[in-house]
Amino acid sequence: MTKEALLNTKERISPLIHRTPVLSSTQLNKIARTSIFFKCENFQKMGAFKMRGAANAILNLSDKQKENGVVTHSSGNFAQAVSLAAQMNGIKANIVMPSTAPKVKQEAVKGYGGLITICPPTIRDREAAAIKIVQETGATFLHPSNDLDVILGNGTAAMELLEDQPDLNYILTPVGGGGLVAGTALTAHYFGDNCKTIGGEPFVVDDAYRSLLSGKIESNESTDTIADGLRTNLGDINFPIIQKHVEEIIRVTEEEIIAAMRLIWERLKIIVEPSCAVPFAAVLKEKSKFQEKKIGIIISGGNVDLGKLPF
Repeated sequence: MTKEALLNTKERISPLIHRTPVLSSTQLNKIARTSIFFKCENFQKMGAFKMRGAANAILNLSDKQKENGVVTHSSGNFAQAVSLAAQMNGIKANIVMPSTAPKVKQEAVKGYGGLITICPPTIRDREAAAIKIVQETGATFLHPSNDLDVILGNGTAAMELLEDQPDLNYILTPVGGGGLVAGTALTAHYFGDNCKTIGGEPFVVDDAYRSLLSGKIESNESTDTIADGLRTNLGDINFPIIQKHVEEIIRVTEEEIIAAMRLIWERLKIIVEPSCAVPFAAVLKEKSKFQEKKIGIIISGGNVDLGKLPF
C-alpha cells in the first residue's frame, strides 16, 4: 500500500476507464458556505467509480485465473463493473445479485455479458452463492470492497481529483463496504497536502461509524436505507486502512440524503444515486466544520432506477 502501488494502478487501468470531470456550482457553494469540487464518477464507464477497482482486479489476474473466469456478489454497481471489465478482457463473469437489486442494474449486468445468479437479500446468502460458483467452476472471487486491488483502483478517482485541485482540505466519500473511502484515504495520505478524508453514512446503516468507535467490525440489524449502495459491511482488509487514515464518519438521515440528492439534480443538472448524495448531505449538516474550506466530494455513481425516484 505504497505511493508507487497507487501510481502503478493509475497507469495500469487508464486504458479501461474514463478520466471523469470535476464540477462545481456557485449556488451549491453558497448554500453550503464552502467551496465544493464534485468528482463525477457518475460519468465513469458503466456509471460508477466501481469500474476502477474492478478493472485493476481483473488486470491483475493470472492467465490461469482468466481462463476460469471471475465471480462476485453485488447489489448493482460492482456487478456491472466486473461484467464490463471482464467483457473487455474476454473473461467470463458470474454475478450473484440479491433479489432486491434494482432492475435497471440487473439489466445493465446482462448487457455487459454478466451471468446472473439471484439470491435472497442477505450478506450470508450472497456469500454462499458465490462460494458455490467458485467450487463448481474454479472462478476467482472478487470482493466488491475488501480486496487490495479493488481499493487501489478506487483510489485513482481521488488521485485525479487532487491533480485537478491539489490544495483540498477534505475529500468526502460515501461509506458502504469501505472500498472507496479506504482507497480515497490512502490517496489523500500520499498525494494530498494535509488533506483529510471523511466518510458519509446513513444513520440506519451506520456500521462503519460504530466500527470506528468500538475498534472492531460491526454489522447492521437493518438495511432499510434509500442509499442502496451502502447496505454492506466493512472488511478486514479495508478496516485497518480506515482506522488509520479516515478522520471521521458523519451520519445523515434519510430525509437529509433525499434533500441533498435533489439539490445536486437541480443545481448541477446531473443524475446521481442516493448513495452519492450522502457526503454532500454530511457537508450540509456540518456547515460550521467545512466553512470556507476547499472540499472534494466523490460522486460515486449515477445508476438510478428512474421509476423509483424519491422526489
